[in-house]
Amino acid sequence: MTLLLAPMEGLLDFVLRDILTRVGGIDGCVSEFIRITDQLLPERVFTRIVPELHTGGRTLAGVPVRAQLLGADPVCLAENAALLAGLGPAGIDLNFGCPAKVVNRHGGGAALLDEPETIAAIVSAVRRAVPAHIPVSAKMRLGYSDDLRAVECALAIAGGGADELVVHARTKAQAYRPPAYWERIADIRAVVSIPVVANGEIWTVQDARRCREMSGCDRLMLGRGAVADPGLALAIKADMADAAAEAVSAGIGWPALLHFLADFWHVVCTWLDARSRVGRLKQWLNFLRRSFPEAETAYQQLKTVNDPILVEAWLAGVLPEHKDTQARHPDR
Repeated sequence: MTLLLAPMEGLLDFVLRDILTRVGGIDGCVSEFIRITDQLLPERVFTRIVPELHTGGRTLAGVPVRAQLLGADPVCLAENAALLAGLGPAGIDLNFGCPAKVVNRHGGGAALLDEPETIAAIVSAVRRAVPAHIPVSAKMRLGYSDDLRAVECALAIAGGGADELVVHARTKAQAYRPPAYWERIADIRAVVSIPVVANGEIWTVQDARRCREMSGCDRLMLGRGAVADPGLALAIKADMADAAAEAVSAGIGWPALLHFLADFWHVVCTWLDARSRVGRLKQWLNFLRRSFPEAETAYQQLKTVNDPILVEAWLAGVLPEHKDTQARHPDR
C-alpha cells in the first residue's frame, strides 16, 4: 500500500506537508500547482511554492515531494519543467483536474479533459524535456461535464509517457460533492499500463478499504481526510497489514496531536506573514473538528482570536511544556 498526500491550494501547502509527514504513513507528496502561462518562471517562484527543493526535494521528515505544474501550452510547460527538473524535485506532476473557474477559463486544469489530444501533447513535451530519472506523473478528474472521455484522457496521459496517473473519481461538475465514483477508476486501470492512484472521499479506514476494493488500486491519495485526521495514513497501513488500526490511531489521539499543533504553529510563525498566522491555525482546527471533539472546543476558544500572543497563551494552557514562540522568534 502506497499513500500519497494530495495538493490543496490554500490549505495543504509546504507548512501542513511538513507536519503531516512528521506524523507518518505518507509515502509521497504533491505540491500545490505552479501556474505556467507564457513565460519561463524564475527559480524563486518554484522554491517559494515548493521550498522542499532546498532540501533535496523532500520534507524535513524525508518524504519526497513532486512539484505540480498547471497550464495549457505544451512548449511553455516543457521549458518550465526543464528548469524545474534542474532544481531537484522528487518528480514533476501535471494538473488536469483543478476545477477552479479562473483556471478553467484560461484553458487549464479540468478544462483540458475535453481536449485529450492537448493532454497528450503536454505530457509528451514535458516527458521529453525532463531527464529520464525524474518521474513525470499527472492528476486528472473523470471529466469536465461528464465522464464519457475519462478513458480517452487516461490513455492520452499514459501514451504521452507519464510514469503514474492519479485519478480523482469525480468530474469537474461534481466538484467535491459525495460520492466519489471509484469504480470508474477500475475502468481506467483496465486500459493503461502505468500505475494508477485512486483519489477522492477517503476519510476513514473503511473508505480506504472500499476504495481499494472498487478501484483495484493499491495506491491511494489522501487529501481532506488526512487534514481532518492526521493519523489516517498510519491507520490505513495498519488495517491493510491486518494489524490493530485502533492501537495505531490511539498513538495520535488529541494529546499527541496537540504537540503537532504546537509544531505547526512554530512553522507558521517561522515562515508565514504575521497577518495570516492565526487564520492558518484556525483553518486546520476547523478541519480537525470532524475527527476530534476536543478540536471543536479549541476552535470555539480561538474562533474570535486574531492576536498571536493569545494563541501562545492558549497553547501554554493546553500544553504546559510548550515554550513561548516569541522567545524562539524574537523577530515576530
